[in-house]
Amino acid sequence: MAKLSGANAGLRAGGGVVFFFRVSCELTPVPNWACLIIPLKKIFSALAAPWRVGLLVLVTSLVWAAHYDRWTPADWRLPTDYRGDAHEVLTRIKAAAEGDTWPLTSQEIERLGAPFGAFWNAYPTPDKPLMLLLGGLSLIMGVFAAANLGLLLAQVSAALAFYFAARWLRVRWEWAWAGALLFAYTYHTFHRGLAHFSFVFTWTVPLGLLAVWLVAQSRRLEWRSPGAIVCLGMGLAMGVGNPYLLLFWGQLLIWALLAQWFGPRRWANLRTGLAAGGVAVAAFLITNAEIWLHVQEPEGLPLLLRNYGGTERYALKPVEMFIPPEFHRLDFLSFFGHRYWRWSDWHGEAFLPYLGIFGVIGLVWLITASVRRVLQRRSLPGQAMSAGWLLAYSSVGGVTNMLAFFVGFQLFRATNRVAIFISALVLIFLVVRLSRLTARWSAPWRLAAAIAVAAIGLLDQLPRPASAEERTKIAADVRSDARLGRELEAALPAGAMIFQLPVMGFPEVMPPFRLADYEHFRPYLATRDLRFSYGAAKYRSRSRWQRDLENVPTTTLVRRLESYGFAALYLNRKGYEDRAEKLLQELAALGYQRTIRGELGNQVIVMLNPGGRPKKMPLGRSFTYGRGWNLRPDGGVRWGEGEAVLSYFNPYAVPLTAEVRLDLVGVSPREVFLRHRGRRVGSVRVDATPTALVLPALELQPGVNVFWLSSSEPATRQNHGRNQLRAFGLKVSSIKIVSELPAAD
Repeated sequence: MAKLSGANAGLRAGGGVVFFFRVSCELTPVPNWACLIIPLKKIFSALAAPWRVGLLVLVTSLVWAAHYDRWTPADWRLPTDYRGDAHEVLTRIKAAAEGDTWPLTSQEIERLGAPFGAFWNAYPTPDKPLMLLLGGLSLIMGVFAAANLGLLLAQVSAALAFYFAARWLRVRWEWAWAGALLFAYTYHTFHRGLAHFSFVFTWTVPLGLLAVWLVAQSRRLEWRSPGAIVCLGMGLAMGVGNPYLLLFWGQLLIWALLAQWFGPRRWANLRTGLAAGGVAVAAFLITNAEIWLHVQEPEGLPLLLRNYGGTERYALKPVEMFIPPEFHRLDFLSFFGHRYWRWSDWHGEAFLPYLGIFGVIGLVWLITASVRRVLQRRSLPGQAMSAGWLLAYSSVGGVTNMLAFFVGFQLFRATNRVAIFISALVLIFLVVRLSRLTARWSAPWRLAAAIAVAAIGLLDQLPRPASAEERTKIAADVRSDARLGRELEAALPAGAMIFQLPVMGFPEVMPPFRLADYEHFRPYLATRDLRFSYGAAKYRSRSRWQRDLENVPTTTLVRRLESYGFAALYLNRKGYEDRAEKLLQELAALGYQRTIRGELGNQVIVMLNPGGRPKKMPLGRSFTYGRGWNLRPDGGVRWGEGEAVLSYFNPYAVPLTAEVRLDLVGVSPREVFLRHRGRRVGSVRVDATPTALVLPALELQPGVNVFWLSSSEPATRQNHGRNQLRAFGLKVSSIKIVSELPAAD
């Protein structure tokens, strides 16, 4: 028979790989393993012609530079985004540069959460090795340039990974090249940009799919083979990368192992697959070990609150894979996005699952081929099996909602992010088929067709670039912050503490008025050795003292801050309805008239007079709510669902004696008990009228003190709404230290 062409091999490899994965070499009698396993020298031979790879890197880079208008060194010193989540990403790079986020160590950001530091152990950093790399680079080129380099690296690595996987499957180079460009700029990931930095790094997806296919079908997946190296390498990469990608890839790997076990049962494949899964799990646990090794308040509320409703809102809506965004660069396509936004009442991460024109073509082609095979009673294409499972798991009402509802698995709520796997699957299917269809074409015609597909696809998938006004605003904000940072460092000694208003928790809070979430990170990004109060984890007793200062009189505010050693007060006027005019006038009336103002007028620093070393450590005036409480108060009462946790942080190295008062109510007459350190320290009989539980001399140990409230009667549901399971409620809590405070260090 005729020698097997590269296109036909690609067809065979692409047509029967993934879950129940029967790869049948229909066109020639060559062994099945040739469809997937290629000796290492042939891999590099397939990738050879360095000009092809170099051209792919060059074009990918030029597309990125053109989209973001990054052509000069001055352009590279500006971030692509400077608002919202982008500030958090830049802060993580800065914290990595300052050595605060090493694996296995406590994730304590020393210059944030002053004076105690910001403990982010319960909010792990995704892609920690990548952040450490960019942090190191930022010491040379600056945080913004390092972030830009990271974004460029995301696109280039995604293109190279897809190209590698496609060439492994013997797709012709020009179609592998075109598919690589389309995958690198898949709308689902590229549009996220700096704000969702971790989700832009998708190079692991095509190689992860390749690893799964090898486990499922390869006949020669021996140790030290190229295939085994790919599998183990992808296990490591998935483990240290984004947890969402690990979740989806892990499911595919499990199906591949099941296919092997109930199919040919090749022990080498099973061993390799299990080893890859084990490497992924071990890498994930090591990279995120601070969650378990350095927990400050395990009884505290989760920093990222998730619920069942979120798993429905942010689940994949398959129709969104076909709908161009309302801000599409082509008006006749953006029309459909506008219509969807008007007609749909339920938006999650709308438009991000859009597959692009050629992604949609690939998906329709895959569905058509699958239907045809069903009618012919032939095995389904492997991509159809894998895409089918991912859709079944991630779509609204699918497996993800069943797990969330019946098992409580709600952490990974945004399963619409599976679209990047769908995109990789359909693009691989598409380039395999196009490689076959054009096998008899002359090389110039194939190349012209591939270039046309890549160009049209990029025109469709690339979002509209930032306008000149938006770029000008970013430049003005960065310039203003840089100047403010220089003036602050010139006016204050190294290590000086600055208290930030309005008080905001971290992460994911609703900021007041026109202030954006994470915007308080801006002075941190612009300085090198000053400390700021923002960044302390929300729902933690360590930062309770900041909340207690929110509404105190201005005189009390500045006197307490000065007693704690704070050298300045930072105001972001966007967080106040009156742009903080009243507060600034009151500060001026008290004699605090030395100020530093940002160029744009929103940031104001008022100098305080701490006067030498601090005399006190900040102490909270009330308890912090932990697990067991309804999330929102009702009529000024926070209701407990049964056994509920309160906590208090004693920052001193010695015990303190405090007078404690809790004003409690009950949904019905009952006894409420308070326990501390395993013993009962108080109880009170409560009903609908608030009753005070007073403890005149309660000893508070150094560090976090945890208190448990429980009831003699079980909780009852008041109605069918949310937060209606109630036993007792806390209206007011207060703590007054009655012992003498030791001198602060």
